[in-house]
Amino acid sequence: MKRYILIVLLAVAFSIPTMGQMVWNKAYQQYFDQYKDLAIEQMIRYHIPASITLAQGVLESGAGKSELTIKGNNHFGIKCHGWSGGTIYHDDDERNECFRAYKNAYDSYEDHSNFLSTSSRYSSLFQLKQTDYKGWARGLKACGYATNPRYAIQLIDIIQLYKLYEYDTAKKYDKFQEHETHVGHLLEHQVYEFNQNYYVIAKAGDTFRSIGKDVDVSYKKLAKYNEMDRDAQLEEGDYVWLQKKRRNAPKEYKNRPHIVQAGESMYTISQKYGIRLKYLYKMNDLAPDYQIQVGDALRVR
Repeated sequence: MKRYILIVLLAVAFSIPTMGQMVWNKAYQQYFDQYKDLAIEQMIRYHIPASITLAQGVLESGAGKSELTIKGNNHFGIKCHGWSGGTIYHDDDERNECFRAYKNAYDSYEDHSNFLSTSSRYSSLFQLKQTDYKGWARGLKACGYATNPRYAIQLIDIIQLYKLYEYDTAKKYDKFQEHETHVGHLLEHQVYEFNQNYYVIAKAGDTFRSIGKDVDVSYKKLAKYNEMDRDAQLEEGDYVWLQKKRRNAPKEYKNRPHIVQAGESMYTISQKYGIRLKYLYKMNDLAPDYQIQVGDALRVR
């Protein structure tokens, strides 16, 4: 009986996570998926490892769900010291402490980079390699970023569990995802995502030049992506793709043909689904001079 009890106790002991052992969290992963491009952009500009920025962001903001983040867009728990911008008050080490508040997540990430890069307290961190996330984690704790004695361990555990270190060697980021998720409202045009691509909706008076200037893409490239002349006048409501269109629509359209509506053309349909025009004709075995009719069923996948 004693031997049986011992075996049961050992089995229970080994089934319980040890102190410090992390378990994969869906909310954390969603946070990383949402903010990775912003963290990479900051890394390229300020040389702070993207893994460190993401790990701090998810930890300090509670995966974007903390009161500070929801009410003040504060993702890094930075307090008001030396700050002249917006503020929010929150209980932390003391009651009703002053924290920085931002218009959006982008401003919070930007201020976090400035906070670290311009403070003499953290200057030693910038002597470390960009890929040395362990050194950065320990250095942040040693420099007094947080009072939690396990802060460095938590950051390292998060980075290793979610393989955030893979972002530390990135040379570029998806600027359209970054704009859409964080600073889209700063653009004149809202950026939308579809079919592994991005597009905007033309406004009255728009040209490829005006849109290109807004989204920082060559107007000549925009015209080419959209299979139009570079000086063409766009109509309000036109889809304008920001990258080269694809050969077909997403997989979910495999058995969902497009039914032609009044006023549509092969070109407008190709623009709607982000498909290059020649492939829309090819998928449907149509000659380039074919005139579609209302009610025609066109394959888009």
